[in-house]
Amino acid sequence: MKFPYYYYDYDDDDFAGCGDHVIPPPTKAPALLSVTRKKKSRDAPDRKKKDKMSLLSILNAAGLSLDKIMEYLWQAVDYFREYPSLPILCVFGATYLAYYLLYVGKKPQLVCGDEKLLKFITKHCPILNEKFWPTFWCFESRAQTIVRTILKSSPNIPYQSEILRTCDGGRIQIDWLENQNTIHPDPAKRPTIVLLPGLTGNSRETYALHIVQQAAILGYRSVVFNYRGTSTKEDKLLTPRTYCATDTEDLDTVVKHVKNRYPEAPLFGVGISLGGMIMTGYLAKFGENASFLAAMAVSAAWDSFESSKTLEQPINYLLFNKYLARNLVNLVHKNIELFEHHFDMDYVMKSQTIKEFDDRFTAKLFGYGSWEKYYQDACLHDKLHLIKIPLLCLNAADDPFSPHHAIPVSQAKKNKNVAFVITSHGGHIGFLEGIFPRNANYMDRLFVQFADAVFKHAHNDLKKD
Repeated sequence: MKFPYYYYDYDDDDFAGCGDHVIPPPTKAPALLSVTRKKKSRDAPDRKKKDKMSLLSILNAAGLSLDKIMEYLWQAVDYFREYPSLPILCVFGATYLAYYLLYVGKKPQLVCGDEKLLKFITKHCPILNEKFWPTFWCFESRAQTIVRTILKSSPNIPYQSEILRTCDGGRIQIDWLENQNTIHPDPAKRPTIVLLPGLTGNSRETYALHIVQQAAILGYRSVVFNYRGTSTKEDKLLTPRTYCATDTEDLDTVVKHVKNRYPEAPLFGVGISLGGMIMTGYLAKFGENASFLAAMAVSAAWDSFESSKTLEQPINYLLFNKYLARNLVNLVHKNIELFEHHFDMDYVMKSQTIKEFDDRFTAKLFGYGSWEKYYQDACLHDKLHLIKIPLLCLNAADDPFSPHHAIPVSQAKKNKNVAFVITSHGGHIGFLEGIFPRNANYMDRLFVQFADAVFKHAHNDLKKD
């Protein structure tokens, strides 16, 4: 039997058509379903219209009409069409900012094998509990190293120079800042900073001037040890002897002179780059007889072989190695009459790298014979156990002169007197921070906190058990 059927158009109240297919008789379910849907469509509010009205009300409240918004959008489109590189710059800027915030600003790593010294440093150096945020626009290692030499200010320090004679007849110039600050009015007991500059530096380097300035603010006296022939361009050698990373004799001469002049004044040593190597070597050599309460080494090269490898990489060679080698050659050239009978000076003058200069001149001058033997003796990682006073070492993990893997962290963990602070960025003697890094930087601030703590609290907090 055939039953007529009808299909229902839910969008119309009338029947839409009919047919004579053989199907089961229609039930009332579709009709009920249609009634339910119709009721819903009639009674429920139009959410889209409501959301649209809500958005429009917010825009109207803000004084923005839809036409105005469209006008702004078209203006933006026209602007991007006029400057097609702008979107790329925006994406690059956002990526750069995200990278800086996520990966650049980090708390420094503090490594120390002695619980008492570790507590002393963390207690009195709150800077180590903060993240180090290098200058936003030049946090790369080589940028930090170079920009520091260009932008950092040069405070006016009224040095008083003094000439010391050495046992071999040589001459050393040391520069004093006596400092009549009333914080330490008694000159006989005034805390004194002994500063050693870098490879071809002197007391006029910006990092030296800022350390001396910060020391003066604290009421300390400062004395800067200029290596032979480096105090000024006109400074001439009197004997055929310069300086090197393993030579501690001239530093010993300076320290003894300072102690003879002010026997009751406590001393704090600061060595920068090569100065840090010489200072560390001096502390290892003299042990408990070293004349310092404590010391600080900044950007020292702990493994001379690894430092030489990184400095001979193409970019580092062009930016640093070649320049420093030329400065060393110039130092010898202005005193060539003292060396021409002992060295092949033409060969020395052709040195293009620090290693070549050390092989042709420095190693032979100090009796090593080859640069390999000299560098082996200059390595410091196997001498830390000989140091008997607190030594705080600051290095950057990205230092192009002292690579991260060459920093003797494992040896420091076994030593009771040496602590390492390793920042993720900072370059070589860089440690710049702030938008326009002309004034005191991270290195200066750490020096202030550690030196002040040593002079005020080391006697009680770091007593030997």
